Amino acid sequence: MSTFKSTVTVNRSVDEVFNFLADFNNHKGLMPDNVVNWKSGYNDAYFEVPGMLKLSLKITERKPNNYIEISPVEKPPFAVKLNWEIKGDNDTSTVTFIITAELNMMMKMMASAPLQKLADHQTKALVTQLN
Repeated sequence: MSTFKSTVTVNRSVDEVFNFLADFNNHKGLMPDNVVNWKSGYNDAYFEVPGMLKLSLKITERKPNNYIEISPVEKPPFAVKLNWEIKGDNDTSTVTFIITAELNMMMKMMASAPLQKLADHQTKALVTQLN
């Protein structure tokens, strides 16, 4: 398994950050510009990256004010899980976005940089959305 992490500090309470991330409708603003055809509900989302992939995701677990797990609905090109971990208090939250992917050596060479870039983009966008 390969793991890609990005951690930021957000000037919002753990409760506010969790409630924002727990609703997939809020995730569109966290996506890179090359994501198109975004459709979402509270528990699920669908999007495309032109020329690369079409992906349906669902929130599979929510631990209030602590953790959100996101999994693919259909089998993607490689096994992947996305997790948001939230820690903090009433004023400030430390938020970590973790992508865990099962990549063979060839996929690891091709996908590692884009997956780390995605993790970094999502957390930076979260700071922009909430600060």
